[in-house]
Amino acid sequence: MASICSSRTAAPSLASASADISVMNQYALIEAVDAALPQTQCGKCGHDGCRPYAEAIAVGEPINRCPPGGDSTVVRLAELTDRSVLPLEQPAQLPLTASIREDECIGCTKCIQACPVDAILGAAKQMHTVITEECTGCELCVAPCPVDCIDLLPHPDWQTANSDDERRAYLDKRATSGRQRFVARKQRLAREAEQRERRRAERKASRPVAGTQQETSPAPTVTGNPRTKRISLVARLKRTQRQLQSDELTPQQRMELEQVANQLQVQINQLDQQGAISPMTPASRPSAEERQQRLAVNAAEQARRRANQQLAHAERQNDSAAIASAHQQIEQAEQLLQQARETLAHHSS
Repeated sequence: MASICSSRTAAPSLASASADISVMNQYALIEAVDAALPQTQCGKCGHDGCRPYAEAIAVGEPINRCPPGGDSTVVRLAELTDRSVLPLEQPAQLPLTASIREDECIGCTKCIQACPVDAILGAAKQMHTVITEECTGCELCVAPCPVDCIDLLPHPDWQTANSDDERRAYLDKRATSGRQRFVARKQRLAREAEQRERRRAERKASRPVAGTQQETSPAPTVTGNPRTKRISLVARLKRTQRQLQSDELTPQQRMELEQVANQLQVQINQLDQQGAISPMTPASRPSAEERQQRLAVNAAEQARRRANQQLAHAERQNDSAAIASAHQQIEQAEQLLQQARETLAHHSS
């Protein structure tokens, strides 16, 4: 009897130990897979970085979705996961680096925001430059660039490597740096988000009292253009209504804000009744159809700009097929733009 009780009480401990071992094995597998990946953080695998892809592989995702790693990485992942070697879903990619044509850079910072390893230096409206030694060649900076001034080139450290050992040393160095800088960037973004949230909370906490004092004071008389007066009153009403949505208001503050909102609404109604403003008349704003036509014109203009950028890039790459495709896209965009403008002009007349 004692032996039966002993075995029953021991069973949960064995199950718990087995679960702990399973978790440890899973963690060890993720670490090993992550170490085998190239750490370019390019997202071509469909994940936001190499570590998330390693975690996905550990739970069964295919091992052949890393072009920068090439066939050798697939073989290594197959060994680690005890699976069959699969052909790469996309062609293997040699090590690259981004290069900004600095005289064409407009300083928009979009590439800086996109870089997963903080390998681009610059500031708003200032020239940007790539830290070649830290660039992983992920290509994520290329698409956001509005002026198409970023080229992808073979990485110089890879080109100067004269032996397998030197190439392996470069890849190991890139992986170590890429992992460290990727983690550091995520930590930086988390700190900045936390700081923004803290500042937002501080502003929210101080807003009701300050807002109540401001709105419950006698409203200054707005003189001048009646339309300007109405716009000012509507803006104050909306601000007061936003303050009323706060859950941190005391009953007294809420009552005072409601009184202010009612007074503002009365003033707006008086302006409308006097005929000084007729904000909802058709002449004061375009119809829905006209707005759609304007959007169509804007979309066609944007398509034409994008096609011109693709043409310029194709010409720099001396890619005849891409040049022909870009010319065709430009022609189509021109036709769409002409049609949209004609339709808008006809509707406006």
